Amino acid sequence: MTVSLEQLRRCHIAVDLGAARTRVFVKGAGLVVDEPSVCAVNTRTGALIAVGEFAERMTGRTPGYIRVVRPVSGGTVVDIEMCRRMLGHLLDDKLRRTLRRKPRLRAAACVPHDADPLAQRAATETLIGLGARRVELVDTLIAAAVGCGLPVERPEATMIIVCGAATTQVAVLSMGSIVTADRIPVGGDAIDHAVVQHLRQQHELMLPSQSVRPLQLALSGNGLTPHGPESTEIHGRDVATGLARSVQVQTAAVRDAIHTPLTAVLDGIGRVLRDCPPDLVADLADRGIMMVGGSARLPGLDQMLRDATGMPVHIAERPDVCAILGLGAMLEGRIEPMTLNPLAD
Repeated sequence: MTVSLEQLRRCHIAVDLGAARTRVFVKGAGLVVDEPSVCAVNTRTGALIAVGEFAERMTGRTPGYIRVVRPVSGGTVVDIEMCRRMLGHLLDDKLRRTLRRKPRLRAAACVPHDADPLAQRAATETLIGLGARRVELVDTLIAAAVGCGLPVERPEATMIIVCGAATTQVAVLSMGSIVTADRIPVGGDAIDHAVVQHLRQQHELMLPSQSVRPLQLALSGNGLTPHGPESTEIHGRDVATGLARSVQVQTAAVRDAIHTPLTAVLDGIGRVLRDCPPDLVADLADRGIMMVGGSARLPGLDQMLRDATGMPVHIAERPDVCAILGLGAMLEGRIEPMTLNPLAD
């Protein structure tokens, strides 16, 4: 999966197929698509009814013959045909005509770190189905680090955590490459599920829809930090009666509920640091950790990482789009590799 910056500069579009959202960057036009990776399908006819934001709003509100599906799971395409149809509908007619006029359309795509050959092939086949003649694959960690402005090309350590919906990726980068990395199968969805289970078991309350992010409902203000609100009111459906009901949820109890999935993330960070050379770890003590990804905005998560690692933790300015913006910067030639001058004899 080694691809040069020169090869990326020849690409016309960049795609980030995430479990939560799909993003498309077109050279010269910028970010043109940022929609949920969701499709609504008529199971009787096979017709695609809706994609993106509208399809996500249909979750839990459809009759039996309409199924809401997610063709991407954990950053890996699990349904190539459905993902290709979804991408085709997310791109507007004008953009499709523009891309169709390019006889040798080249595309670049983000893939998770250490993705197996099957996952790489699925991403390639999806873009070839859209008309791409050649597809370049870039590690999400590298693209995200470039997108949030980390000096990845220098001989200095930079640590990045990509907090996705289904996975969390942790890496230490130096001289434009990954020194050590780990992918943890725990993401924002697992944290949300822990809160949903807590509300069901402790309060006998079900939330209205799977598409609602419970953490955004359950927390306000400073969220999970000790300085946040002690409790908040949540509206949902009673498990026994099925009637609407409101309960007061203690923030401390929510912190305990998400402790288990967050422990797995902390263990992954520990493994990466243990495998990292001491000189690079010394750099990280001053520079700290950069968090990107949609789940990086989880209230109080950065403070939990500071307490656990003892290092500074920063959240990128636009954490959810860092990967696609980094890949777009490579396409447009805004990233220059560090030049190494060999010593003369």
